[in-house]
Amino acid sequence: MKISWGIKIALLYLGFVLLIGTMVVASTRQHFDLVSDKYYADEIVYQDVIDAGKNQSSLSQPVLLHANETAVTLDLPTDLKDKAVSGDIYFYSAVHASWDKHFPANAINNTIVLTRSQLQKTHYTVKISIQAAGKKYYQESELDLGKQ
Repeated sequence: MKISWGIKIALLYLGFVLLIGTMVVASTRQHFDLVSDKYYADEIVYQDVIDAGKNQSSLSQPVLLHANETAVTLDLPTDLKDKAVSGDIYFYSAVHASWDKHFPANAINNTIVLTRSQLQKTHYTVKISIQAAGKKYYQESELDLGKQ
């Protein structure tokens, strides 16, 4: 049986339409989260983050992150020893917004210890915003809890 060229073109066109329709349906079912729900408000105050990052780079060393099965430990630089440290530690997961977690920065002996029970086994970007002696500090570090 021979198929004419007109039917071949019609089948090709129909296949293309079905492919595009499938892609549209699949893309509308895709779930994604924005980095922040209040993106524009965060962008306005971003200069404060830049200044805090410059303050962080002036310290003798960065905040060091360590993780084990039960806790995540943040070792603060020795420059901040014997200073009252306050602030926020934000664990950002690009996988799912419900996995993001905020913790207060309560330092004891220049160390902050956080329990892992509230964190998922995934890759996190840890955004550390602390304040000590009237200066703000900001650091972003990568932490992969999925490999442990």
